[in-house]
Amino acid sequence: MQYMFLLYDNEAAAGDAPQDEAAFEAMMAPWVAYTHALVEAGVMRGGEALMPTSTATTLTRAGGALVTTDGPFAETAEQLGGFYLVECASLEEALKWAALCPAMETGRVEVRPIMPTDPPG
Repeated sequence: MQYMFLLYDNEAAAGDAPQDEAAFEAMMAPWVAYTHALVEAGVMRGGEALMPTSTATTLTRAGGALVTTDGPFAETAEQLGGFYLVECASLEEALKWAALCPAMETGRVEVRPIMPTDPPG
C-alpha cells in the first residue's frame, strides 16, 4: 500500500535556509540520509520539498466566481513543507519510517494512505 508522509513545521520558526554552503549542507544532511535510507529499503516512490507558503495561491469559488488568494488555504501554526510517497507492506511499517523522518525533530508527520483508484475501462 502507498502512503503519503505530509511534513508539517512552523515555517517562521525554521527561518531562512543558511546562505553559507557548508551550513546548508549540514542542515540538509539528515534529510539526505533519510531519503537514501528510504531508497535503499526500496520503499521510496517520490517526494519533494515545497516552496514557502508565501508563494502559494489558493483557488476557491464564491457565488460561482473564481477567487484567487495569495497564500495558503488556512492560517495555522504549522505549514505543509513537503512530502514523501512511500510503499509499505502495512501501516505499522509506514509509521516506523515516518518516525525516523527529520521533520519529527521540530514538527510532525501526517501519515495518510493513498486511495487506490482503478483507471477507467
